Amino acid sequence: VRVGAPLFYDTLLKFLRDKPSRGTVVSHIQYTLCRSGRYYYNRRVPKHAVQSYGSFIRLALSKDPVEAAAYAKRLGYVLEGAWSNPLTLQPVDVAGIIESFKPRSSLLSEMSEEYLALRQIDQTPPRVALRTFISIAGDRHVRDYTREDAKLFVDHLALKGNKTATIRRRINSLSAILNYAYSELDLDKRNPFTRLFIRNEGHDVSKRGTFSKQQLKQGYDRALNSKSTVKLLMPLLGETGCRLAEIVGLRLEDIDLENGLIHIRPNSARRLKNKTSERVLPLVGYARAAMEKAMSQADNEWLFPQYIKAGHCYATHASNALNNWLKKEFDGLTAHSLRHTFRDRLRAVECPLELIDQIGGWRSVSSIGAGYGKGYTIDAVKQLMHRCQI
Repeated sequence: VRVGAPLFYDTLLKFLRDKPSRGTVVSHIQYTLCRSGRYYYNRRVPKHAVQSYGSFIRLALSKDPVEAAAYAKRLGYVLEGAWSNPLTLQPVDVAGIIESFKPRSSLLSEMSEEYLALRQIDQTPPRVALRTFISIAGDRHVRDYTREDAKLFVDHLALKGNKTATIRRRINSLSAILNYAYSELDLDKRNPFTRLFIRNEGHDVSKRGTFSKQQLKQGYDRALNSKSTVKLLMPLLGETGCRLAEIVGLRLEDIDLENGLIHIRPNSARRLKNKTSERVLPLVGYARAAMEKAMSQADNEWLFPQYIKAGHCYATHASNALNNWLKKEFDGLTAHSLRHTFRDRLRAVECPLELIDQIGGWRSVSSIGAGYGKGYTIDAVKQLMHRCQI
């Protein structure tokens, strides 16, 4: 026998003796056993908790020993807390605890879906920003995005001809999604979109034009005398101050012609921009005449059914069609110019700022007290809108 052989055999015997066999409890993971390569939580229940839990708790954890150890440790803390006081024994959802502790999805696309499902906001801007960003930076784990990716995104938008205000909105959308992801995944990482500078930001702002009273009357008359339902949007927008999607996405149940009212509220086809967008507005003058004509061409559910497809409101299509006409007839003015014009008309009749915000569904920033109470009555709104009608 060579020198050192006894040491070899002693080591081999110790290894065989200590090696866990199939179905035995693994020593380094408490209350856990391994069978067929999978770890299970296996624990005897104290006598005072048997009635609620049974004699044993046995639950599949994971094939990964590190992951199984983490699950077992978490489950152990919860169970010991639940069993600590026999007088206030509260059964816990053991399977639910393990499921809640499993790693969450972390791709940007997946985290963004989770974020948008929680937030009651217009999803179009963040989805546009995401689609563009992922196309140039890829759909990766949220922790992997860098400052260079953010700068590349800004440069890409600038080369595409986007105005700096649009670029800033896209940045804000992505920044909000990443902030949510970092918080939910408990990541200590600086948001790559934080304090991101845009060259010549604000220098490309141009004042949006407004319609004169003569242009409005001329356009309204043409709309009412035409056979185009799209042109009817001009008096509907111009005399209510609504956003285009708010009118295009109206259900017939939102319209009360008997009392001359429309209810701007969210539905299955389109959301509203913010909470203050939900409101009730009177139909006066040209707006009522246009609504009556539009309803005569509607279906049984939607005011503009041609823009509701597969349960979604395609307000952009309506905007393109309306703007093609407006730009040609009114020197480049657009549908959104009607909303700017309407706010100027409210100012001209000395409408209080809080009432202007209430009518247009603008978020009031004038004071904290602006959000107190129920706001102006519908009679006050109707009286004011009669004063500023064309």
